[in-house]
Amino acid sequence: MATVHSATYELLRNQGITKVFGNPGSNELPFLKGFPEDFQYILGLHEGVVMGIADGYALAGSRPAFVNLHAAAGTGNAMGALTNSWYSHSPLVVTAGQQARSLVGVEAMLSNVDATQLPRPLVKWSYEPTWPGDVPRALSQAIHMATQPAPGPVYVSIPHDDWEREIDDDALLLADRQVATAGRPSTAQLSNLADRLNNASNPVLVLGPDVDAYQANAMAVELAEKLAAPVWVAPSAPRCPFPTRHRCFRGVLPAAVAGITARLEGHDLIVVIGAPVFRYHQHAPGNYLPKGAKLIHLTCDLQEASRAPMGDALIGDISEMLNLLLLNIQQTDRAMPEPLPLPIPHADSQEGPLAPEVVFDELNALAPEDAIYVKESTSTVTAFWQRVEMRHQGSYYFPAAGGLGFGLPAAVGAQLAQPDRQVIGIIGDGSANYSITALWTAVQYQIPVIFIILKNGTYGALRWFSRILDAEDSPGLDVPGLDFCAIAKGYGVDAVTVNTREEFRTEFNKALKAQGPVLLEVPTTTIEP
Repeated sequence: MATVHSATYELLRNQGITKVFGNPGSNELPFLKGFPEDFQYILGLHEGVVMGIADGYALAGSRPAFVNLHAAAGTGNAMGALTNSWYSHSPLVVTAGQQARSLVGVEAMLSNVDATQLPRPLVKWSYEPTWPGDVPRALSQAIHMATQPAPGPVYVSIPHDDWEREIDDDALLLADRQVATAGRPSTAQLSNLADRLNNASNPVLVLGPDVDAYQANAMAVELAEKLAAPVWVAPSAPRCPFPTRHRCFRGVLPAAVAGITARLEGHDLIVVIGAPVFRYHQHAPGNYLPKGAKLIHLTCDLQEASRAPMGDALIGDISEMLNLLLLNIQQTDRAMPEPLPLPIPHADSQEGPLAPEVVFDELNALAPEDAIYVKESTSTVTAFWQRVEMRHQGSYYFPAAGGLGFGLPAAVGAQLAQPDRQVIGIIGDGSANYSITALWTAVQYQIPVIFIILKNGTYGALRWFSRILDAEDSPGLDVPGLDFCAIAKGYGVDAVTVNTREEFRTEFNKALKAQGPVLLEVPTTTIEP
């Protein structure tokens, strides 16, 4: 007869989920006991790092990641990272060990009291099975809910004395289940959408992360070329949905109401695809839309569609909607947009630290064409998008909720998911300290990530905001006295400080040939986001 333990591993195996990302505690040991040889356990030294590694793996691999946390404390440690996973539509199956069923009511040590409420509202679904036999079914439901539109994290709390319980062999039927979404626009919806685009005099496209997640980048290019439309990337971009040297590309929209309206001035139809409308940040009030403009929103997410303050929305599979739309879009006779001028190479500074622009120019020249950039240097976002060309699907990841600590572990997870592409983590010195223990995991599993720490001794983005908010006298804006090479070497990472352009070229080329992780600490000047 099957047990909860054996049925669960068979379910995971048949769903192609054979990696477990975790940091175990006593409640989790009965699940990990007899760990199958065809599975791999990826250990992180802090639950926030575990969540970040799993997030990077799920995003870059376009597959669900299975996370195992320790009861309430471990879940709490991971909650900050979970905010990014929620807003990036990461398909994560998050599990947590619960105290034995008979001890939960008396709140024995390590009881996860009211476990299902703890991770909300940052999960699609949260559940604790009411009896042991329901554990495999609950995990099956979790996998399917995490992966169906809009993808996102789910949470299951499991009492530790459930795993050895015997259950009916019918539980094994769960392993072969498949759940798929078959929705597509109706003929009337598609006709209306195509007519509005074909009849627009000056349309503009705003593309978001779900274009990249649905691997619809090439279709977005074809749509832009048929419409001869300029293309903006939605604000606070966590992914790159469009080639950044294409002549239609215009850059990333600012995360402010007035700023977006100013950039889209003169367009009569704004088509937002695969992004919220909009993710604002800076408080700069204004009109939501330019005068005379209408907005259409194509999204996979009901919540994004429902909360938007303007425009008409159509919810569905991003790839399928674009594919069908392209069949109904006429080739315009409008002239194509003029390409943006290429950035002028940044000059070397005569003395002192390197400018971030110099680092990005060198990366653009030296990195493989299909490199994956995991970026968490928030003060250098604009310079990076201007100077680093990205052509391929899945080339860029950034914390979707702005929660620091994403970059280092997500780079590790992305490299695990894409071993044939070089992953480059570009991390600010302030950000790096949130999840520095990810370096240990990279070493232990020989994951050949290149970490570039841009070290300016301050929270650069916060410095910029302090000027906007007239709060430059606030404490805690600087982080002096950090030696990342010493820290990295303590974890076993090869690390070196580079101070000149030539040193960066030499050490980066060496890092490209390394068999394990490498960290380059680059003292830099401070620039504005």
